[in-house]
Amino acid sequence: MRTGLAFLVLAFALSGCSRHSDPVARGQAMFASYDCKKCHMVDGDGGTLGPDLTLVGFRKSPEFLDVWLRNPGAWKADVSMPNFHFADGVRSDLVAYLATLQGQAYLEGARPWDHADLAGDPVKRGEEIYERVGCVTCHNKRGKGGYPNINAVGGRIPTLTAVAEGYSKDELVKKISDGVRHPGKADAAGADPLLYMPAWGEKLKKDELEAVADYLISLKPQGAASGDSW
Repeated sequence: MRTGLAFLVLAFALSGCSRHSDPVARGQAMFASYDCKKCHMVDGDGGTLGPDLTLVGFRKSPEFLDVWLRNPGAWKADVSMPNFHFADGVRSDLVAYLATLQGQAYLEGARPWDHADLAGDPVKRGEEIYERVGCVTCHNKRGKGGYPNINAVGGRIPTLTAVAEGYSKDELVKKISDGVRHPGKADAAGADPLLYMPAWGEKLKKDELEAVADYLISLKPQGAASGDSW
């Protein structure tokens, strides 16, 4: 009996040790501890002051997440997210957790852009997808762009307000589907830009890609010239 009890105590202790040695579990606990959901939504739960993080692990690399969490304002001067001054270990654990957020809830269950209010309006549906999957975190509200991207050509994320000038709808759908994994470098010998466009065709259905394209086409103001190369 004593041997069995000792085994159970040891097993419990080891399981606890295992939990605490898992950076993803620690990162998830830190995410809750810092009340990140007050501003950020994950899997349909949380605030809307900051971007939806449901797909952040798909659209952002661990390297960028680490740089961002180190000091958001150093990357983007007018950012609303404060510098939490995370210790290196905490930041590393948060990155490990955020990297696991690949849109599981949105892609396996009900998608937030599939509701009656958006039925029959592909432009509004495309705008909802653009916001919820996180296109807005790089291309800004209504495709205004301007966010920094170190060593990318032009040093910033391109605007999308006039992409209709350079692409047909089918070409836009393909561009969004394929992504831009390796943006052009300003300095060919320098490091790759940390921000890139993922292949959204891996996560979105054809009709969803088409809705995003419809939304981008709708952004073009009358008489606008072509936007940045994208």
